[in-house]
Amino acid sequence: MRFRLADFAWLGRWTRRSIPGRAVAALSAITLLTWFSAALAPVLAQQCVGMANAPGTSLVQPASMKLAQQSRQGPVRITFVGHATFIIESPEGIRVATDYNDYVRSPIVPDIATMNIAHDSHYSRAPDPRIKHVLPGWNPNGGPAEHDLLVGDVHVRNIPTNIRDGSGGTREFGNSIFVFEVAGLCIAHLGHLHHTLTVQQLGQIGQMDVLLVPVDGGMTLDLDGMTEVLKALKARVMIPMHMFSAYGLERFLRRVRQDFDVVESPVPTVTISRATLPEKPQILVLPGR
Repeated sequence: MRFRLADFAWLGRWTRRSIPGRAVAALSAITLLTWFSAALAPVLAQQCVGMANAPGTSLVQPASMKLAQQSRQGPVRITFVGHATFIIESPEGIRVATDYNDYVRSPIVPDIATMNIAHDSHYSRAPDPRIKHVLPGWNPNGGPAEHDLLVGDVHVRNIPTNIRDGSGGTREFGNSIFVFEVAGLCIAHLGHLHHTLTVQQLGQIGQMDVLLVPVDGGMTLDLDGMTEVLKALKARVMIPMHMFSAYGLERFLRRVRQDFDVVESPVPTVTISRATLPEKPQILVLPGR
């Protein structure tokens, strides 16, 4: 269950109108703040802290948020299926398939399927009807797609970005960056990203721990631009995808080795928790189709 501050508006009306309410109003501010912190802690734990609200401002993280994040730590399994599809599995067993499509199919039926862009290899025309939540990264009716979904211990939201169209122009809101908040970790799938990120978009994304990064260097963002995005987001683990060939992957790795450590895994699955995040940002290469 999720709360908004508006959900507690009744408390103010109650304290003004009733004798018990006036008694509550006489309690110390510390007592009330403690109660609110406890009530909102599960919500705060699922909201990755934004890097910036506006240029030149800083963001203070409440102590209740830090404690909630620490108490919700747990292992998250990430498996690279291929192209831009990953399976993210939460400690409670909620499964997410990113860029669910009809070519590189997930070996399991996920609880949530995200589809960043309406390209054949990034979305499905006929998703498995057993999938409870199918989230397209574009709005077929125009304007930005808007998703804010809580399923078990997984919170999913999106940040719309623009894409190039076939004539060299710009199609607004054609892609979404999906953010998955689970077990104290913040994971972002950058989708079919075609441009560097604005200060506003960086603030909307927040401080990520894991990035799933398209590295083809042509159909999405060029390698210099993608490197700029990686430096701006400052995630501790960055996993390449959308590379098309071993040569394309190696071209990306040559570009980023000067800025990040590179680790190549022999298996397509990694288990990550906040406690096991590397001290220095690293590129983690998972084998996949």
